[in-house]
Amino acid sequence: MSKIKPSKGAPFARIMGVGGYRPTRVVPNEVILETIDSSDEWIRSRSGIATRHWASDEETVAAMSVEASGKAIADAGIAPEQIGAVVVSTVSHFKQTPAIATEIADKIGAGKPAAFDISAGCAGFGYGLTLAKGMVVEGSAEYVLVIGVERLSDLTDLEDRATAFLFGDGAGAVIVGPAKEPQIGPTVWGSEGDKSETIKQTESWEAYRNGSPDKFPAITQEGQAVFRWAVFEMAKVAQQALDAAGITADELDVFIPHQANERIIDSMVKTLKLPEHVTVARDVRTTGNTSAASIPLAMERLLATGEAKSGDTALVIGFGAGLVYAATVVTLP
Repeated sequence: MSKIKPSKGAPFARIMGVGGYRPTRVVPNEVILETIDSSDEWIRSRSGIATRHWASDEETVAAMSVEASGKAIADAGIAPEQIGAVVVSTVSHFKQTPAIATEIADKIGAGKPAAFDISAGCAGFGYGLTLAKGMVVEGSAEYVLVIGVERLSDLTDLEDRATAFLFGDGAGAVIVGPAKEPQIGPTVWGSEGDKSETIKQTESWEAYRNGSPDKFPAITQEGQAVFRWAVFEMAKVAQQALDAAGITADELDVFIPHQANERIIDSMVKTLKLPEHVTVARDVRTTGNTSAASIPLAMERLLATGEAKSGDTALVIGFGAGLVYAATVVTLP
């Protein structure tokens, strides 16, 4: 018989607060057209994107995260020192070590929490949310700060007609804490590594260090392959998340998919047969694809504008490089 005492965590977990930060510089499609042969009409019709935000030198991964985190902490009504863990999802922090989560934890005054980074691309927020839920229920942390943050402008090839218009910068954060009833459903997540070449960094840092190529690495993708996968496979994953939570599409209030492309969003809405009363996040139009930051940024905007309200039931799903995905149903804070 085991001598280990059982954990003393909460029975359930919930999202308690949300915050976001968008860089001050707004970049319209006209700027992108300076380096690619395209048109504003083409970009909007293919992606829905009209503008995106690009960070200045001062708007670092850490700085944007601190701003978003401060808003989430205030929204949750807790003190920074109550945070027991900080989880940061990013692919655009360029230091292998230490984790940027440790710097963020210190700058927000969180004390000595567990702090680590994860790399799960555009599904990173869902991965972080699932880890946070586990920590709260298991009892290793009462409150967990989950951050999705990207400076994808640093990894954008402005001469790549397929991707130059897609990416933006920003940070989104949530506080996950204890709940008396289920407010974060089971996560449906996974990976399809046989498709890893469809979204990737053009070259490794090792190759760049060795001088081949001499052009800084960027993110590239096989657009049609990614589109087909997202449209046909991710709708299935979203439905599995609804089933796991025990609800139907008719019972949803809000749908917050990864803000990759408005055509993908529209196709998923149609496949899932979401009723007209369901509010659909379309932050991609003015924020672009911010990878791990896209879901919390979209969530924050819906709540700030009143398009969604506290207590609404929302389906969230992220998907991207890996290929990886994560979907769950949550109650909005």
